[in-house]
Amino acid sequence: MAAIASEAFGGKIQQEYPGRAAVVSWIFFDWAAQPYFTLITTFVFAPYFANFVAPDPAEGQALWGFATAAAGLAIALLSPVLGAIADASGRRKPWIAGFGALLVIGSCLMWFGKPGDASVIPQLLLAYAIATVGAEFATVFNNAMMPTLVPPDRMGRLSGTGWATGYIGGILSLILVLGFLAASPENGRTLFGLTPWFGLDPVSHQGDRITGPLTGIWFIIFVTPMFLFTPDYPARRPIREAVREGLSGLKRTLGELPKQRSLAIFLLANMIYSDGLVSLFAFGGIYAAGTFGWHTIQIGTFGILLAIAGTFGAWLGGKLDDRLGPKRVIAGSLLILLFALAAILLVDKDSILFVKVAPPVPGGPLFSGAAERAYLVLGCLIGAAGGPLQAASRTLLIRLAPKDRIAQYFGLFALTGKVTSFIGPLLIGVVTAVTASQKAGMALLVVFFAVGLALLMRVRE
Repeated sequence: MAAIASEAFGGKIQQEYPGRAAVVSWIFFDWAAQPYFTLITTFVFAPYFANFVAPDPAEGQALWGFATAAAGLAIALLSPVLGAIADASGRRKPWIAGFGALLVIGSCLMWFGKPGDASVIPQLLLAYAIATVGAEFATVFNNAMMPTLVPPDRMGRLSGTGWATGYIGGILSLILVLGFLAASPENGRTLFGLTPWFGLDPVSHQGDRITGPLTGIWFIIFVTPMFLFTPDYPARRPIREAVREGLSGLKRTLGELPKQRSLAIFLLANMIYSDGLVSLFAFGGIYAAGTFGWHTIQIGTFGILLAIAGTFGAWLGGKLDDRLGPKRVIAGSLLILLFALAAILLVDKDSILFVKVAPPVPGGPLFSGAAERAYLVLGCLIGAAGGPLQAASRTLLIRLAPKDRIAQYFGLFALTGKVTSFIGPLLIGVVTAVTASQKAGMALLVVFFAVGLALLMRVRE
């Protein structure tokens, strides 16, 4: 057991930290949860929904945006309340288990999203919203376990390693889907030239739809070590008493927040740039599908490359976090995102930065067009910046927040990450629906990153 001395009540206390097995098992939560964000919300199921379930890609992007907005609003309203109750009760794992079950159930229901069947759209969007709520709330309580695992000077490395491990899990899940499960409807072959496993039918897009059950099974398998080997906080009081005390504590925290200027500004900045990042990841695959006509193989390969970039970005960001501080890592990540997003908006099927280029050859090799390759490079920049941004944000919160109310503040952190998270997707959905232009909807995200960066500059660590 590692230990570190700290001041409390005028004297020294010794805080014990668990061993390597507990830390590694905690890290595997990111591995377990990442396929939901990789396979369903970004690179496989969301583009499949927009292109083959919805009447057309623009309407599909709009509908997906409205569902994302609804889930974000529910998360925003409930996360600080649940975090306060969890702090009062002391336990984390029961919350992770309960919300993890929602992730699993909602994901498995994706299997029923058959192509061209408009009757399943409401149920499919409801299942997506339920799974998203489960994934996000489970993450809130998993994050709240961090201060008990390692000393403060190793927090950045822990956070970055968690994100990097999650990206690797996302890569492997994408390789599994593209290489062995999802085949092109044109030739019936997967990315590796194989017939799909389990006889999955390419024509009815069973390879795309299997991502839902796969995500649920993957989560159950890889989250299990955390429940077995990572210690939880001890139970402090019964749930009814915890609810009463938690709500009272949340009211007190909200009253004190204006006096904690840097923490309040950081939460506001996180609210804005997280909205932009969530929207960018949610619609990146859909945007590529609409711009270049990509299907599952192309979008999934694009996702693998982004995840590889994200893995290295998160790992390097964790090291820079401990060395330079999380604020500088966040600022650098936002600058990269601003540049990459602005450049992507100037890339079209037959042009790059207003310069005409040859369009992709129909039926040609993967990413044969110059514009497609430019999109790949810019997408990798986004992937490399997204991981450090999220990992450093949670370590900056830990540096700024009171340690005895960490789950409550992670609830507020989730609140600020979600309270307006419905605005980004909603605005993208509305603008896309009104203009019938995916590019017009995506252009809104530049404002989110610019404003978030301006506010971050006023935070003092």
